[in-house]
Amino acid sequence: MQNPSEETPGRWERLPSWLLTQTAGHAHRLVADGFSSVGARGYHYRLLATLEDFGPASQATLGRRSGIHVSDMVATINELADRGLVERAPDPADRRRNIISLTDAGKQQLRRLEKRLAERQDELLAPLSPEERQRLTELLSRLLDHHNQRTGTPEGSWS
Repeated sequence: MQNPSEETPGRWERLPSWLLTQTAGHAHRLVADGFSSVGARGYHYRLLATLEDFGPASQATLGRRSGIHVSDMVATINELADRGLVERAPDPADRRRNIISLTDAGKQQLRRLEKRLAERQDELLAPLSPEERQRLTELLSRLLDHHNQRTGTPEGSWS
């Protein structure tokens, strides 16, 4: 009997969908581990980066910009506010809603998360040259753009 590790891989193991799914699992684990090493989650990074990129905004606007579903947005803001990484203030134009802004501590945490994220990207893409990394990113972006246009769903993982 042949050793299973010496057997020919199943035909599914070279299908792009299988390869993407398996690689996505590794990517998610690497990024989640990197973020957890500094007491964070993917939603924290997405929200902090969105605030730095676009400035203070309402929860609804932040949800649209970051792709974080409204049901997860409140918990994410609460977690970050409890740690002093974001602040809530009443919206002067509509006192029924809050405007969320990034604090200096939030900016520092964002830098830590970016460092961890860069390390994890390097780990994930280690066997690829810089040119191959760029090409892979371009191809994945094209695929994702195509399917997001078809389905109208810009949300991703990194919860």
